[in-house]
Amino acid sequence: MPRGANLPAIAAFNDTVVLDAIRRSGDGMSRVELVGATGLSAQTVSNVSRRLLGQGLIREAGKQIDGPGKPRTILQLEPRGSYAVGVHLDPTVITCVLLDLEGSVIEHVRRHSPVSGDPAETIAVAVDAIGDVLKRSGVDRSRVSGVGVAAPGPIDVGTGVVVRPPLVPGWNDLHLGDELTAATGLPSLLAKDVTAAAVGERWRDPAGASGNFAFVYYGTGVGVGMVLAGAVYTGASQNAGDVGHAVVDPGPDGALCACGRRGCYGESVRPYRLVMQGIRAGVLRAPGGAPVPDGVDLDLDVDTVDELFTALTRAADDGDAAAAAILDRSIRNSALYLSNLAALLDIDRVVYGGPSWARVERRYLEQLPERLREIDMSILTHPVTLASSSVGDDVAAVGAACLVLDATFSPR
Repeated sequence: MPRGANLPAIAAFNDTVVLDAIRRSGDGMSRVELVGATGLSAQTVSNVSRRLLGQGLIREAGKQIDGPGKPRTILQLEPRGSYAVGVHLDPTVITCVLLDLEGSVIEHVRRHSPVSGDPAETIAVAVDAIGDVLKRSGVDRSRVSGVGVAAPGPIDVGTGVVVRPPLVPGWNDLHLGDELTAATGLPSLLAKDVTAAAVGERWRDPAGASGNFAFVYYGTGVGVGMVLAGAVYTGASQNAGDVGHAVVDPGPDGALCACGRRGCYGESVRPYRLVMQGIRAGVLRAPGGAPVPDGVDLDLDVDTVDELFTALTRAADDGDAAAAAILDRSIRNSALYLSNLAALLDIDRVVYGGPSWARVERRYLEQLPERLREIDMSILTHPVTLASSSVGDDVAAVGAACLVLDATFSPR
Protein backbone atom coordinates (compact mmCIF):
# COMPACT_ATOMS: atom_id res chain seq x y z
CA MET A 1 0.00 0.00 0.00
CA PRO A 2 1.36 3.52 -0.76
CA ARG A 3 2.72 5.33 2.29
CA GLY A 4 2.05 8.96 3.10
CA ALA A 5 4.38 11.76 4.12
CA ASN A 6 3.93 14.22 6.97
CA LEU A 7 4.54 17.35 4.87
CA PRO A 8 1.83 20.03 4.54
CA ALA A 9 3.00 20.83 0.99
CA ILE A 10 1.69 17.51 -0.31
CA ALA A 11 -1.63 17.43 1.47
CA ALA A 12 -3.41 16.33 -1.73
CA PHE A 13 -1.20 13.24 -1.91
CA ASN A 14 -1.93 12.37 1.70
CA ASP A 15 -5.64 12.76 0.97
CA THR A 16 -5.42 10.17 -1.79
CA VAL A 17 -3.37 7.80 0.41
CA VAL A 18 -6.05 7.85 3.11
CA LEU A 19 -8.91 7.62 0.60
CA ASP A 20 -7.23 4.69 -1.15
CA ALA A 21 -6.73 2.86 2.14
CA ILE A 22 -10.40 3.30 3.04
CA ARG A 23 -11.52 2.15 -0.42
CA ARG A 24 -9.40 -0.98 -0.36
CA SER A 25 -10.51 -1.92 3.14
CA GLY A 26 -13.99 -2.86 1.98
CA ASP A 27 -15.78 -2.38 5.31
CA GLY A 28 -14.03 0.83 6.28
CA MET A 29 -11.30 1.76 8.78
CA SER A 30 -10.96 3.74 11.96
CA ARG A 31 -8.54 6.64 12.24
CA VAL A 32 -6.26 4.51 14.43
CA GLU A 33 -6.17 1.80 11.77
CA LEU A 34 -5.44 4.41 9.10
CA VAL A 35 -2.40 5.60 11.05
CA GLY A 36 -0.99 2.06 10.99
CA ALA A 37 -1.89 1.43 7.36
CA THR A 38 -0.61 4.67 5.86
CA GLY A 39 2.37 5.62 8.03
CA LEU A 40 0.89 9.07 8.60
CA SER A 41 0.74 10.69 12.04
CA ALA A 42 -2.49 10.67 14.03
CA GLN A 43 -2.80 14.43 13.54
CA THR A 44 -2.34 14.17 9.77
CA VAL A 45 -4.93 11.39 9.52
CA SER A 46 -7.33 13.48 11.58
CA ASN A 47 -6.82 16.52 9.32
CA VAL A 48 -7.15 14.48 6.13
CA SER A 49 -10.27 12.72 7.41
CA ARG A 50 -11.85 16.07 8.21
CA ARG A 51 -11.15 17.33 4.67
CA LEU A 52 -12.49 14.17 3.03
CA LEU A 53 -15.63 14.29 5.15
CA GLY A 54 -16.13 17.94 4.21
CA GLN A 55 -15.75 17.10 0.51
CA GLY A 56 -18.33 14.32 0.82
CA LEU A 57 -15.87 11.62 -0.30
CA ILE A 58 -16.08 9.58 2.91
CA ARG A 59 -18.67 9.16 5.65
CA GLU A 60 -18.77 8.12 9.28
CA ALA A 61 -20.41 4.70 9.50
CA GLY A 62 -20.97 3.96 13.14
CA LYS A 63 -18.77 2.98 16.07
CA GLN A 64 -16.58 -0.04 16.62
CA ILE A 65 -15.90 -1.31 20.14
CA ASP A 66 -12.52 -3.02 20.31
CA GLY A 67 -11.61 -3.67 23.91
CA PRO A 68 -11.55 -1.02 26.68
CA GLY A 69 -11.45 2.62 25.85
CA LYS A 70 -13.37 4.94 23.57
CA PRO A 71 -15.22 3.29 20.65
CA ARG A 72 -13.62 3.95 17.28
CA THR A 73 -15.52 5.70 14.50
CA ILE A 74 -15.43 3.77 11.23
CA LEU A 75 -14.79 5.76 8.05
CA GLN A 76 -16.17 4.40 4.78
CA LEU A 77 -16.17 5.54 1.19
CA GLU A 78 -19.16 7.70 0.23
CA PRO A 79 -20.26 6.27 -3.14
CA ARG A 80 -22.08 9.48 -4.10
CA GLY A 81 -19.02 11.60 -3.41
CA SER A 82 -17.87 11.51 -7.02
CA TYR A 83 -18.78 9.98 -10.37
CA ALA A 84 -17.05 9.18 -13.64
CA VAL A 85 -18.27 8.50 -17.16
CA GLY A 86 -16.79 5.67 -19.18
CA VAL A 87 -17.15 5.28 -22.94
CA HIS A 88 -16.03 2.30 -24.99
CA LEU A 89 -15.75 2.89 -28.72
CA ASP A 90 -15.87 -0.49 -30.44
CA PRO A 91 -16.41 -0.82 -34.19
CA THR A 92 -19.61 -2.73 -33.40
CA VAL A 93 -21.11 -0.99 -30.39
CA ILE A 94 -20.61 2.17 -28.35
CA THR A 95 -21.12 1.62 -24.63
CA CYS A 96 -21.41 4.38 -22.04
CA VAL A 97 -21.61 3.94 -18.27
CA LEU A 98 -21.73 6.19 -15.22
CA LEU A 99 -19.88 4.90 -12.15
CA ASP A 100 -19.98 6.08 -8.55
CA LEU A 101 -16.88 6.30 -6.36
CA GLU A 102 -17.16 2.61 -5.39
CA GLY A 103 -17.10 1.64 -9.06
CA SER A 104 -20.76 0.60 -9.19
CA VAL A 105 -22.61 1.20 -12.45
CA ILE A 106 -25.31 3.83 -11.90
CA GLU A 107 -26.48 4.18 -15.51
CA HIS A 108 -25.71 2.37 -18.73
CA VAL A 109 -26.57 2.84 -22.39
CA ARG A 110 -25.53 1.19 -25.63
CA ARG A 111 -25.64 2.53 -29.15
CA HIS A 112 -24.85 0.86 -32.46
CA SER A 113 -21.62 2.17 -33.92
CA PRO A 114 -22.12 3.88 -37.29
CA VAL A 115 -21.77 1.23 -39.99
CA SER A 116 -19.75 3.71 -42.04
CA GLY A 117 -17.12 3.96 -39.31
CA ASP A 118 -17.08 7.72 -39.90
CA PRO A 119 -15.17 9.43 -37.03
CA ALA A 120 -17.51 12.43 -36.81
CA GLU A 121 -20.59 10.19 -36.65
CA THR A 122 -18.92 7.99 -34.05
CA ILE A 123 -18.11 10.94 -31.80
CA ALA A 124 -21.64 12.31 -32.19
CA VAL A 125 -23.11 8.98 -31.04
CA ALA A 126 -20.70 8.89 -28.08
CA VAL A 127 -21.58 12.45 -27.03
CA ASP A 128 -25.29 11.63 -27.23
CA ALA A 129 -24.73 8.54 -25.06
CA ILE A 130 -22.83 10.58 -22.46
CA GLY A 131 -25.64 13.12 -22.30
CA ASP A 132 -28.17 10.32 -21.94
CA VAL A 133 -26.50 8.62 -18.95
CA LEU A 134 -26.05 11.93 -17.15
CA LYS A 135 -29.66 12.94 -17.76
CA ARG A 136 -31.04 9.59 -16.65
CA SER A 137 -28.95 9.52 -13.48
CA GLY A 138 -29.89 12.99 -12.28
CA VAL A 139 -26.34 13.32 -10.90
CA ASP A 140 -25.08 16.83 -10.27
CA ARG A 141 -22.64 17.48 -13.11
CA SER A 142 -20.21 19.15 -10.69
CA ARG A 143 -19.75 15.74 -9.05
CA VAL A 144 -18.57 14.14 -12.32
CA SER A 145 -14.77 13.99 -12.37
CA GLY A 146 -14.43 13.37 -16.10
CA VAL A 147 -14.86 11.04 -19.06
CA GLY A 148 -12.67 8.02 -19.68
CA VAL A 149 -12.54 6.69 -23.23
CA ALA A 150 -11.51 3.18 -24.24
CA ALA A 151 -10.64 2.80 -27.93
CA PRO A 152 -8.78 0.43 -30.23
CA GLY A 153 -5.07 1.14 -30.31
CA PRO A 154 -2.55 2.32 -31.01
CA ILE A 155 -3.11 5.61 -29.22
CA ASP A 156 -1.20 8.70 -28.19
CA VAL A 157 -2.18 9.17 -24.55
CA GLY A 158 -0.52 12.58 -24.23
CA THR A 159 -2.58 14.15 -26.99
CA GLY A 160 -5.69 11.97 -26.69
CA VAL A 161 -5.36 10.80 -30.29
CA VAL A 162 -6.25 7.40 -31.77
CA VAL A 163 -3.36 6.94 -34.19
CA ARG A 164 -3.83 4.18 -36.77
CA PRO A 165 -6.09 1.36 -35.53
CA PRO A 166 -5.67 -1.49 -38.06
CA LEU A 167 -9.24 -2.76 -37.69
CA VAL A 168 -10.81 0.72 -38.00
CA PRO A 169 -8.90 2.53 -40.76
CA GLY A 170 -11.32 5.46 -40.83
CA TRP A 171 -10.21 6.52 -37.34
CA ASN A 172 -6.67 7.51 -38.30
CA ASP A 173 -5.39 10.40 -36.16
CA LEU A 174 -8.77 10.81 -34.46
CA HIS A 175 -8.55 13.51 -31.76
CA LEU A 176 -10.94 11.79 -29.39
CA GLY A 177 -9.86 13.52 -26.20
CA ASP A 178 -10.17 17.08 -27.49
CA GLU A 179 -13.43 16.33 -29.32
CA LEU A 180 -15.17 14.84 -26.28
CA THR A 181 -13.90 17.53 -23.90
CA ALA A 182 -15.13 20.26 -26.26
CA ALA A 183 -18.53 18.59 -26.67
CA THR A 184 -19.18 17.69 -23.02
CA GLY A 185 -17.21 20.28 -21.04
CA LEU A 186 -15.66 17.45 -19.03
CA PRO A 187 -11.97 16.52 -18.94
CA SER A 188 -11.21 13.28 -20.74
CA LEU A 189 -8.68 10.48 -20.55
CA LEU A 190 -7.93 8.04 -23.37
CA ALA A 191 -6.64 4.48 -23.09
CA LYS A 192 -6.47 1.36 -25.21
CA ASP A 193 -9.50 -0.83 -24.69
CA VAL A 194 -7.38 -3.69 -23.33
CA THR A 195 -5.71 -1.38 -20.81
CA ALA A 196 -9.07 0.02 -19.72
CA ALA A 197 -10.41 -3.51 -19.28
CA ALA A 198 -7.50 -4.42 -17.00
CA VAL A 199 -7.99 -1.21 -15.00
CA GLY A 200 -11.69 -2.00 -14.59
CA GLU A 201 -11.02 -5.53 -13.41
CA ARG A 202 -8.40 -4.30 -10.95
CA TRP A 203 -10.42 -1.34 -9.58
CA ARG A 204 -13.54 -3.43 -9.05
CA ASP A 205 -11.49 -6.01 -7.14
CA PRO A 206 -9.68 -3.78 -4.61
CA ALA A 207 -8.70 -6.63 -2.32
CA GLY A 208 -6.86 -8.18 -5.27
CA ALA A 209 -7.81 -11.77 -6.06
CA SER A 210 -4.55 -11.79 -7.98
CA GLY A 211 -1.84 -9.18 -8.31
CA ASN A 212 -0.53 -10.80 -11.48
CA PHE A 213 -3.01 -11.57 -14.21
CA ALA A 214 -3.71 -11.06 -17.88
CA PHE A 215 -7.00 -9.77 -19.22
CA VAL A 216 -7.75 -11.19 -22.66
CA TYR A 217 -10.08 -8.75 -24.40
CA TYR A 218 -12.18 -10.43 -27.09
CA GLY A 219 -14.06 -8.02 -29.33
CA THR A 220 -13.67 -7.10 -32.99
CA GLY A 221 -10.06 -8.15 -32.45
CA VAL A 222 -8.12 -9.57 -29.54
CA GLY A 223 -5.72 -7.88 -27.14
CA VAL A 224 -4.27 -8.41 -23.70
CA GLY A 225 -4.22 -6.09 -20.69
CA MET A 226 -1.72 -6.94 -17.96
CA VAL A 227 -1.66 -6.45 -14.20
CA LEU A 228 1.81 -7.14 -12.82
CA ALA A 229 2.74 -6.83 -9.15
CA GLY A 230 -0.64 -5.21 -8.51
CA ALA A 231 -0.28 -2.46 -11.12
CA VAL A 232 -1.69 -2.20 -14.63
CA TYR A 233 1.20 -2.42 -17.09
CA THR A 234 0.87 -0.04 -20.03
CA GLY A 235 4.34 0.00 -21.59
CA ALA A 236 6.61 2.81 -22.76
CA SER A 237 4.00 4.44 -25.01
CA GLN A 238 0.84 3.22 -23.20
CA ASN A 239 0.25 0.72 -26.03
CA ALA A 240 1.17 -2.58 -24.37
CA GLY A 241 -1.07 -5.53 -25.14
CA ASP A 242 -0.89 -5.79 -28.93
CA VAL A 243 -0.59 -9.57 -29.09
CA GLY A 244 -2.01 -10.16 -32.53
CA HIS A 245 1.17 -11.21 -34.32
CA ALA A 246 2.35 -13.97 -32.02
CA VAL A 247 2.35 -17.03 -34.34
CA VAL A 248 0.36 -19.99 -33.01
CA ASP A 249 -0.80 -21.79 -36.18
CA PRO A 250 1.98 -21.50 -38.77
CA GLY A 251 1.03 -24.36 -41.12
CA PRO A 252 -0.36 -23.94 -44.64
CA ASP A 253 -3.89 -23.97 -43.26
CA GLY A 254 -3.18 -21.19 -40.77
CA ALA A 255 -5.09 -17.95 -41.30
CA LEU A 256 -3.22 -15.50 -43.53
CA CYS A 257 -2.55 -12.31 -41.61
CA ALA A 258 -2.17 -8.81 -43.04
CA CYS A 259 1.48 -8.93 -41.92
CA GLY A 260 2.12 -11.66 -44.51
CA ARG A 261 2.55 -14.57 -42.11
CA ARG A 262 0.17 -17.42 -41.39
CA GLY A 263 -1.29 -18.34 -38.04
CA CYS A 264 -0.93 -15.08 -36.12
CA TYR A 265 -2.90 -15.33 -32.88
CA GLY A 266 -5.06 -12.27 -33.47
CA GLU A 267 -6.05 -13.30 -36.97
CA SER A 268 -6.69 -16.93 -36.02
CA VAL A 269 -9.28 -16.10 -33.35
CA ARG A 270 -10.95 -12.84 -34.36
CA PRO A 271 -14.67 -13.13 -35.19
CA TYR A 272 -14.28 -11.95 -38.80
CA ARG A 273 -11.79 -14.72 -39.61
CA LEU A 274 -13.95 -17.38 -37.95
CA VAL A 275 -16.96 -16.10 -39.90
CA MET A 276 -15.06 -16.39 -43.19
CA GLN A 277 -14.07 -19.94 -42.28
CA GLY A 278 -17.71 -20.66 -41.51
CA ILE A 279 -18.81 -19.35 -44.90
CA ARG A 280 -16.24 -21.48 -46.74
CA ALA A 281 -17.22 -24.56 -44.70
CA GLY A 282 -20.87 -24.10 -45.65
CA VAL A 283 -21.95 -23.43 -42.08
CA LEU A 284 -22.86 -19.82 -42.87
CA ARG A 285 -24.45 -18.23 -45.90
CA ALA A 286 -22.57 -15.31 -47.39
CA PRO A 287 -24.55 -12.09 -47.92
CA GLY A 288 -26.13 -12.42 -51.35
CA GLY A 289 -25.71 -16.17 -51.31
CA ALA A 290 -22.85 -16.34 -53.83
CA PRO A 291 -20.06 -18.88 -53.20
CA VAL A 292 -16.78 -17.49 -51.90
CA PRO A 293 -13.62 -18.85 -53.60
CA ASP A 294 -10.69 -19.92 -51.45
CA GLY A 295 -8.34 -17.07 -50.68
CA VAL A 296 -11.03 -14.41 -51.20
CA ASP A 297 -12.17 -12.35 -48.22
CA LEU A 298 -15.49 -10.54 -48.28
CA ASP A 299 -15.80 -6.89 -47.32
CA LEU A 300 -18.29 -7.31 -44.48
CA ASP A 301 -19.46 -4.44 -42.29
CA VAL A 302 -19.21 -4.83 -38.52
CA ASP A 303 -22.92 -5.52 -37.99
CA THR A 304 -22.89 -8.34 -40.54
CA VAL A 305 -19.81 -9.90 -38.94
CA ASP A 306 -21.48 -9.71 -35.55
CA GLU A 307 -24.66 -11.38 -36.81
CA LEU A 308 -22.76 -14.14 -38.62
CA PHE A 309 -20.49 -14.75 -35.64
CA THR A 310 -23.57 -15.23 -33.46
CA ALA A 311 -24.95 -17.68 -36.02
CA LEU A 312 -21.65 -19.59 -36.05
CA THR A 313 -21.52 -19.98 -32.28
CA ARG A 314 -25.17 -21.04 -32.15
CA ALA A 315 -24.55 -23.66 -34.83
CA ALA A 316 -21.65 -25.05 -32.81
CA ASP A 317 -23.77 -25.14 -29.65
CA ASP A 318 -26.49 -26.97 -31.60
CA GLY A 319 -24.05 -29.71 -32.62
CA ASP A 320 -22.89 -28.64 -36.08
CA ALA A 321 -19.55 -30.45 -36.42
CA ALA A 322 -18.03 -28.00 -38.92
CA ALA A 323 -18.93 -24.98 -36.79
CA ALA A 324 -17.59 -26.70 -33.67
CA ALA A 325 -14.31 -27.52 -35.43
CA ILE A 326 -13.79 -23.85 -36.33
CA LEU A 327 -14.31 -22.65 -32.77
CA ASP A 328 -12.32 -25.53 -31.28
CA ARG A 329 -9.34 -24.67 -33.46
CA SER A 330 -9.45 -21.12 -32.13
CA ILE A 331 -9.44 -22.57 -28.60
CA ARG A 332 -6.39 -24.67 -29.38
CA ASN A 333 -4.61 -21.61 -30.76
CA SER A 334 -5.58 -19.64 -27.66
CA ALA A 335 -4.14 -22.34 -25.41
CA LEU A 336 -0.84 -22.23 -27.30
CA TYR A 337 -0.69 -18.49 -26.86
CA LEU A 338 -1.72 -18.48 -23.19
CA SER A 339 0.85 -21.11 -22.22
CA ASN A 340 3.63 -18.87 -23.51
CA LEU A 341 2.11 -15.73 -22.00
CA ALA A 342 1.73 -17.30 -18.56
CA ALA A 343 5.35 -18.46 -18.58
CA LEU A 344 6.69 -15.14 -19.89
CA LEU A 345 4.88 -12.95 -17.34
CA ASP A 346 4.75 -15.47 -14.47
CA ILE A 347 1.02 -14.82 -14.01
CA ASP A 348 -1.37 -17.08 -12.12
CA ARG A 349 -4.70 -15.96 -13.58
CA VAL A 350 -6.16 -15.24 -17.02
CA VAL A 351 -9.43 -13.33 -17.24
CA TYR A 352 -11.53 -13.16 -20.40
CA GLY A 353 -14.04 -10.48 -21.34
CA GLY A 354 -15.23 -8.13 -24.05
CA PRO A 355 -18.25 -7.78 -26.35
CA SER A 356 -17.66 -11.04 -28.26
CA TRP A 357 -16.75 -13.16 -25.26
CA ALA A 358 -20.21 -14.21 -24.02
CA ARG A 359 -20.94 -16.15 -27.21
CA VAL A 360 -17.91 -18.42 -26.83
CA GLU A 361 -17.56 -18.32 -23.03
CA ARG A 362 -18.99 -21.72 -22.20
CA ARG A 363 -17.06 -23.52 -24.90
CA TYR A 364 -13.76 -21.80 -24.10
CA LEU A 365 -13.96 -22.34 -20.34
CA GLU A 366 -14.88 -25.99 -20.84
CA GLN A 367 -12.00 -26.73 -23.22
CA LEU A 368 -9.18 -24.30 -22.44
CA PRO A 369 -8.06 -25.89 -19.14
CA GLU A 370 -7.74 -29.30 -20.79
CA ARG A 371 -6.00 -27.81 -23.82
CA LEU A 372 -3.49 -26.14 -21.52
CA ARG A 373 -2.83 -29.45 -19.72
CA GLU A 374 -2.11 -31.10 -23.07
CA ILE A 375 0.69 -28.61 -23.71
CA ASP A 376 4.07 -29.21 -22.09
CA MET A 377 3.66 -26.86 -19.14
CA SER A 378 6.91 -27.80 -17.39
CA ILE A 379 8.11 -24.23 -17.83
CA LEU A 380 5.43 -23.05 -15.39
CA THR A 381 6.05 -23.19 -11.65
CA HIS A 382 2.41 -22.84 -10.63
CA PRO A 383 -1.12 -23.48 -11.94
CA VAL A 384 -2.97 -20.83 -13.93
CA THR A 385 -6.69 -20.29 -13.35
CA LEU A 386 -9.11 -19.14 -16.06
CA ALA A 387 -12.19 -16.99 -15.46
CA SER A 388 -14.67 -14.63 -17.05
CA SER A 389 -14.57 -10.98 -16.10
CA SER A 390 -16.31 -10.11 -12.85
CA VAL A 391 -17.33 -6.82 -14.48
CA GLY A 392 -19.25 -8.31 -17.43
CA ASP A 393 -19.49 -7.47 -21.12
CA ASP A 394 -19.03 -3.75 -20.53
CA VAL A 395 -15.64 -4.13 -18.88
CA ALA A 396 -13.89 -1.69 -21.24
CA ALA A 397 -16.45 1.07 -20.60
CA VAL A 398 -16.35 0.40 -16.85
CA GLY A 399 -12.57 0.39 -17.03
CA ALA A 400 -12.56 3.70 -18.89
CA ALA A 401 -14.55 5.29 -16.05
CA CYS A 402 -12.23 3.65 -13.53
CA LEU A 403 -9.33 5.36 -15.32
CA VAL A 404 -10.82 8.67 -14.28
CA LEU A 405 -11.43 7.55 -10.69
CA ASP A 406 -7.94 6.11 -10.50
CA ALA A 407 -6.29 9.24 -11.91
CA THR A 408 -8.30 11.45 -9.56
CA PHE A 409 -8.24 9.50 -6.31
CA SER A 410 -5.32 7.04 -6.32
CA PRO A 411 -1.96 8.04 -4.83
CA ARG A 412 0.66 9.17 -7.34
